[in-house]
Formats: sequence, C-alpha cells, structure tokens
Amino acid sequence: MARFFNGKEVELLAPAGTFEIFKQVIVENCDAVYFGGPNLNMRLMRKGFNFSLEEITEAVQIAHGLGKKVYVTVNNLLNEGELDEARAYLRFLESAGPDAIIVQDFAVLSLIREMNLKLNVHSSVMMNVHNVEMVRALQELGVTRVVTSREMDLMTTRYLQQATGMELEYFVHGDMCSVHGANCYFSSAVFGMSSNRGKCLKPCRWDYRVKKDGNIYPAEYPLAVKDMFMYEHIPELIHGGITSFKIEGRMRDAAFVVMLVKAYGDAIDRYINDPVGFERSRDTKLLYDNRKRDFSTGYAFGRPGLSNINRRYEGTGKFYSTGKVFSTPTEERELSDKRVAVIRETLAAVGKEKGTVQENHAAPGVSVHVNNMAQAKAALEAGADHIYLSGDVFEPDRPFTKEDVKELAALKGNAKLVLCLPRMMTELHFEMYDGLLSSERLPIDGLMVTNLGAIRKFADKGYPLVGDFNLNVYNQLAAEFYRERGVSRLTASMELPLKDLAALLAHAPGPLEAIVHGTPAIMYMEHDLYENAEVFQAIGEEDNHYVDNSILVLKTDKGENPVYRDVHGRNHLMLAKEICLLPAVKELLAAGLSVFRIEGATYRPEQLAEIVRTYKAALANPAAAGELFAAMKPVYAGYTLGALQFDGGSASGAAGAGATGAEMAGAEASALNNEGGNGVKEEAAEAQAEVAAGVQA
Repeated sequence: MARFFNGKEVELLAPAGTFEIFKQVIVENCDAVYFGGPNLNMRLMRKGFNFSLEEITEAVQIAHGLGKKVYVTVNNLLNEGELDEARAYLRFLESAGPDAIIVQDFAVLSLIREMNLKLNVHSSVMMNVHNVEMVRALQELGVTRVVTSREMDLMTTRYLQQATGMELEYFVHGDMCSVHGANCYFSSAVFGMSSNRGKCLKPCRWDYRVKKDGNIYPAEYPLAVKDMFMYEHIPELIHGGITSFKIEGRMRDAAFVVMLVKAYGDAIDRYINDPVGFERSRDTKLLYDNRKRDFSTGYAFGRPGLSNINRRYEGTGKFYSTGKVFSTPTEERELSDKRVAVIRETLAAVGKEKGTVQENHAAPGVSVHVNNMAQAKAALEAGADHIYLSGDVFEPDRPFTKEDVKELAALKGNAKLVLCLPRMMTELHFEMYDGLLSSERLPIDGLMVTNLGAIRKFADKGYPLVGDFNLNVYNQLAAEFYRERGVSRLTASMELPLKDLAALLAHAPGPLEAIVHGTPAIMYMEHDLYENAEVFQAIGEEDNHYVDNSILVLKTDKGENPVYRDVHGRNHLMLAKEICLLPAVKELLAAGLSVFRIEGATYRPEQLAEIVRTYKAALANPAAAGELFAAMKPVYAGYTLGALQFDGGSASGAAGAGATGAEMAGAEASALNNEGGNGVKEEAAEAQAEVAAGVQA
C-alpha cells in the first residue's frame, strides 16, 4: 500500500505496543507500523508490552501480505554487555525481514557493517538529526530515512529534503519531550534510569515553581509540553518534504491508536483526492475529546513558546491514561563514603586487569569548560591542561572573539586551547564556523565537536577533534565509530552508571575523557523557560539559595535547579548539586581515564581556580585525593556522584534471560532501593510499583 501526491510518497506510520494491538492496527488505513522487540528499544517501561521474536516474524509476514511495511525499533544506547546480544538480535532481524530498523546508537551501524547484514536503517529521533551535514553523513553510512529532530520546523525539513533527497519522517501526533533528543540526563542522574535507554521517569512532568529576580512565578508544570497535533496541517507536512507521518503511541491501547489511524488516514486520502477543497478540521473534535493532554503543533511552524506547555491535565489524574505519574520530585543523591568505596573498588578492578595506564596515551590532565575570559585565565593560572571555550556561552557573557582566542593563546603555555561548537548547529552556525575556520589559522589546538555533521564538515580543517559528552559514547564500538572519522579523544556519556563506565574504560580504543566535577547541563532545550518570568505575575518573593537571583531556577521541595540561557536563546538546566569524583581519582587513573573534565561555566573565577588546583594536586599525588576532598567545600547544594550513584550493567543479563522491559526496569528500581538514603528507597519502590502497573507515556 502506498499513497502519492504530485509524485511524492506519503506514508502514514502507526505505532503498536503489542502483537494484539498490531493485528488490529495493521488492517486499518495506515501504510506501515513500527514496534519494538523484547529488548534494545526505547519502550521498556510497561509490563507485557513489546514483541517476542516469534511475533516479530509473524507481524512482518502479515504486513507484507497486506502490501504494508514494518519497522522495528532498535533505538536505545547499548552498553558493552549488550553488544553480543545486539549481534544475535540483528542477525535474527535480517532473517525476519522487516522493511527497516530504527537506530540511535552508531554501534548498531558498525555491527551491521561488521556482519555484512542486509538491513535498511532509519535514524531515530534520538540521533537528533538537525542539519544538512548530519543528513549527508548518514547517507554515506547507508541510512535511508531520517526521523527528524522534534524541534525542527517544516521550512527546515523542506530545505533538508531538497538539499539531500533523504526521506524524512516527522512526528505528527502524540507525546513529545521538552528537551532536544538524547540531550536529557535528568532521569539518569536522579534515578539511574536512562532516558536514552528507554527507561525515563520523566522529571520534566514534575510540579515546579519558577524563581527569578527574587520572585516566584506560578508555572506549575513549566517543562510539561502538550501532545503533538498536526491533523489540520496535512498540506503543510507534504509541502515540507515529509514522506512518513509518524504517530507516537507504542504504549497506547488499540482503540486509541485505531482512532488516530482512521482520522489521519482519512484526512490524507481526502487531501490527495481534493487538495483545494480539503476540509482540515473534520475530525478535530473527535481527537480533541479523546486527547491525553492538550494539543500543540510543536515546532512545526517555529518556536511555540509557552503555548507549547500543558497546563490543563498535568497532575489532575488525567495526565496519564492510568491516572498515575512516573515519579515525584526527588533530591539528587548526596555523595556518600559507602558509595565512593564501591566506585573505587569497581574501578580498581579495571585498573588491575589492565595492569597500568595504556601506553601511547598522553599524560593525564585536567580539562576545564569555561564561559568567559576571566574563567579561562583563572583556569590557566591554576594549571589546567585543556581549556574548552564554550560554543553555547551563557548570558550575560558573549561568544569568544578572535581577539579573545589570540589573547588566551599567548597566555596558555603548554596548555591546549580548544574551541567548542554549539550542541545544536543550524545551517547558519555551519556558515559562521566555516567562515571562521577557513580564514586565517587560529591559534587553537583543537575543536570540540558535538554532532556527526560537524565532524563531517570540519574534520579536514587541520584541527584535532575532541568529542563532547553529548555524542553519548556508551560502548567501544561507538567510540571506534567516531575515531574512524577523525575524533582523537572522546568524552564518555554522562549517563554511564558505574559498571558501564568501568566496561567502557576497560575496552575503549584510545584516550577517554569524563566529567569529574561541576554542574553540567542535564537538560538542553529550545524551550525558553525565562519567558515564564516575563509573562506571568509574581505570586511571592524568595531569593535563590545558591545562584544569583538573575538566574532562573526551577524549584521543588527537594531542591533548586538553575537554568542558564545561552547566546542562541537555548536553555540549559543544571544539576542542583555538583558532580565530584575527586575521591576516586586514583582508581580512575588506574582504569585508564586520560582527561579529567571540570564543567566550570557557572563558577566564579576564584572558585574555579581552587577546583582546578585541587584536581591538579590529586593527579600529581593520587594517594592524597581523599585528604584533598575532605578539605573541599561545595559551591552549590552539595556533592553528588551523578549516574555513578547507580550500578547499571544489569539490563544485558536480564534481557539475555528473556526478561520483559518491565522486569528489567523493576530490577533496576530494586538496585536503587539497595542504595538507601536521601529518599532513594521511597522513589525506587514507587518506580518499581508504577512500572509493574503499566504506566502509560
């Protein structure tokens, strides 16, 4: 089955969470259905959902018998222990014969190439494809379709399609995230449940208050976006170069999905038959009356602002179909001696297995990500080995100029000066940086790259490339993938729990960097939270506890998360506490960590200098790390270990034993329970109970 309008294919792509739902949906007015298998996909939070291997095979046969297509999601990040499992699963999928698989982790592409499999690949929305260079790079890798970034407008999709000819898939209905794809680490930091591995506990749906300039604003759910609703915009989608109209909803019941398929399928057919006389809103009331949340067109026509935020149903019992929430506001875990001991023991075992720090690696050093010249100079004076000049400079600071770079180059001595690129790069950003890097030779020692398109575009400019943490390197194959494309040093994913970080350190080819201190952005979003303080009337007064009142803060009864706005207008939500891995410096060194990164963009210069000096002293004398830590005092709400608070590494074994996604999530919740302290037991028990109950997204 296929639809065409003016020679352009138009596909209606429906979700199915179970084989029974699939059998009801596939006979409706859709062209294709997507679903996940028993593991390695982004929907592992509901008991009884996803397909068995036998069901995948039968589903493909049923769909092909009807002249329709099937796409299987293999779209989460893989840890080291899952690579062999992925090999076996991909080999099975080749024999099952789906029309394509949907992929996030570049390790999957490497495995397909390694095994010479004949599998069509679509890039997941979690690849966060957002510029022409990324699309071209994926084409060169054999990817045949791109699921576009959720923040992409239809003018941009039209340009991308015309420039590359790539098939584009676009979400037209359903649950959306407020954060750029694969750039949310909040659930991992607080619960050890990765949003990039199908286990997000949705802190974006918490009840917050907004604070700024000493005032409190009534923005109860400032991150909770409305559901996508493009039913009335079929013409604009086709004109925007979209091939596949994707309905979100693999956790929805059959009746709901069938209703959506009937409505959207009918609308597409009516438009193709009579484009001028097309009635846009025929089933709008039906869809509105049966909505899970209120509706928005998201970013399809530009930044939606506060109109994209859902207020009607959040927290009222109608937020989810079950009337439940995924989690309640939870304090970030405080660093504890007990947990530090576990981390040190685990990393020491890696070091013992490796013997010594791998040869051919440069001497271990300290890198510092800075926001302004004063921070850069302070870090240099304190002995930093690598200075990273931010590509997403926080206001009120301004981007680093050529003269700034030249001034720092004259001061840096033996330190390395690295220019960072923005995390999200528009076509304008590529033009700007291409102009900068193609003119006179800059006195820098490298570029920090943040996406595959930037690697493709700038790898031949003559500057060494350093991969930022948002490349989400989770396993050795992903590391090898980037190294093959010219990235000399990679930063480990910030989501890696302890066992997975240990495995990556044990197997990663070449030098590896990790964030060891600071308050990195755990949410990176196009949505501007500062608008709340500009639109709403204050309902109270209260100073910020740890940052200047000029910085917006999201507040719950469990803590305050600062939000910084950068020069591109994007928002960066930070940890309330500071990551601090200083007590484990000795073991990190032994395990092979090459560069110890400090996220310094939010510190005052004198604070940053002291932190840098402390880590330099610890690297010079690792045995003194504990003593140095005892003398430190946190700048913000305390110290945390981030994702290293959690063990991880268990999903592979559970999946290999045939466990359901819910059982895997429940097992991880049990692991949380065993950690104890600071509300962990309560939240773990709640997470486990809700997973077992089958909470819907």
